[in-house]
Parts: sequence; C-alpha cells; structure tokens
Amino acid sequence: MEANEFKVYVGNLPFSVDFQELKELFSQCGEVIESTVVVNKFSGRSKGFGFVTFADKESAKKAISEMDGKDVRGRKIKVSAAIPFEEKPREEKRNSEENF
Repeated sequence: MEANEFKVYVGNLPFSVDFQELKELFSQCGEVIESTVVVNKFSGRSKGFGFVTFADKESAKKAISEMDGKDVRGRKIKVSAAIPFEEKPREEKRNSEENF
C-alpha cells in the first residue's frame, strides 16, 4: 500500500493556519504522521492549501468524509484525496507564435 493512499489535500485554508494547527485540526480523524502548509518561497506566506498524511487509509477516508466543507475561521475547507504530482495531467505548452 502506497503512502499516498494515506495523504489528503486540504484547500481553502485561512492564511493564518500553520502546519501545527493543521495537524491538531486533523488529529481528531486519526494519527497524523505529517502536516504541511504550502508557502510562497519568496514571501513565506501560506498559499492557502496543504497536505495531511495519516498513519492508515481509514483515517484518511474519515478525514475526507468528516472534514470536507468544515468551517475553519470562516472558510469552508476542501478535503480530498491527494493526487501525486506526476499523475496530474499536463497542459500542452503553447507555441509563443500563437499569441501574435
């Protein structure tokens, strides 16, 4: 079983939520192995989304079913299964000549 099966995407996070608060928020669903809030590499400010990795698949499923749409500081968070980066469909690069 792959670790990605235990990882969930969390979107629409308030910008003030850090990885520790994210971990605490999701620990009610099961054992959290890792929590990450994605930040802008230049400003260090949250991009409003992150990932939570659980110890088992059942905890990840529980997080998706119970936390999706939950209100966190006035924002309804989006929780879904994380899609590994290499599996995301890539857009075809535009030919720069098309813009002229």
